[in-house]
Amino acid sequence: MIILTVVGARPQFIKAAALSRVLRQKHTEILVHTGQHYDPMMSDIFFEELAIPKPDYNLGIAGGTHAEMTARMLSAIDDTLVWEKPDALLVYGDTNSTLAAALAAVKRQIPILHVEAGNRLHTLQNPEEINRVLTDHMATKLFACVHSAMDELQKENLADRAYLVGDPMYDAFTYYRSIGKAEVPATVTNINGAAEPIPETYCYLTCHREENTKDERNLSQVLQAMEELEMNTYYPVHPRNLETVIRLREQLSLEKVKLLAPLGYLESIAMVSHAQHIVTDSGGVQREAYFAQVPCVTVFDYAVWPETMHDYCNQLAKPDQHDILCKLQAKPNFMADGHPFGDGHACEKIVSIIDRGL
Repeated sequence: MIILTVVGARPQFIKAAALSRVLRQKHTEILVHTGQHYDPMMSDIFFEELAIPKPDYNLGIAGGTHAEMTARMLSAIDDTLVWEKPDALLVYGDTNSTLAAALAAVKRQIPILHVEAGNRLHTLQNPEEINRVLTDHMATKLFACVHSAMDELQKENLADRAYLVGDPMYDAFTYYRSIGKAEVPATVTNINGAAEPIPETYCYLTCHREENTKDERNLSQVLQAMEELEMNTYYPVHPRNLETVIRLREQLSLEKVKLLAPLGYLESIAMVSHAQHIVTDSGGVQREAYFAQVPCVTVFDYAVWPETMHDYCNQLAKPDQHDILCKLQAKPNFMADGHPFGDGHACEKIVSIIDRGL
């Protein structure tokens, strides 16, 4: 079977690293990179360090409004589908790349395989929610990571095409940790290109969502909360936020918040795995914190992954200094038995279902 896979953003590269390794044992995969994450440290490094096959197509589409980006991707992916004539399209998650690919495929009557289906925030104010809902309703087969996603698909009358398989990100996390790829380096690269030493005790921060970075007051509150901690905080800064973060660091006289260049996946999971606390607004990092059993505070209004929210393992906080610091005081209790994200073999289950036919 010929399967055309479309990726465009960091979390999708990680999932593709896990799934492509299994998928290509039985099927021919054509990999299309839309270019949605265009910075080399947000894209190229993931392909290199995770040994993801080089994309067959790199569309180089990034920037512009959501509508502009999606429209350009839709047209380019449609051309690719015409040229390659795949038996199925495979997409991950909820990016503009995902929606554009699904729209192109459904118009061509090509079956769509959606990995990480069923997640819901129940608000259309979040652009990713629009992408994931529309993609789910166009898809032929829906692969859900967790029980709550299956419940949502049931509510939308999509259960007849949905499968609970587990989380490919958990597959990747367990695989790279098992081969010794999650040890904290002695130093990482800061925004000036110099080596930044990593102490034994630290907090790890990621903050990139528009809700937290577009309003400088929100971002300031997050940074000031980190400055109040006894330990240093290490913050790999997204390229689009770098100028603002540097200016705020100077205005707020921050000394304990260390700004890093974007990290590769292996460096990132190492930092997550050995941190004292995680503060993030990333759906992927909050899951990785849960996988590593590190307490996490998520600066967001909605529970993206409710399975992580039990017993203070992951808590929602407002972009408010006091609220973040208060949530960081909680003592989590991680589950001793069982794992809501599967057994580390989600990719094998996905391929087995694909093997049964479309």
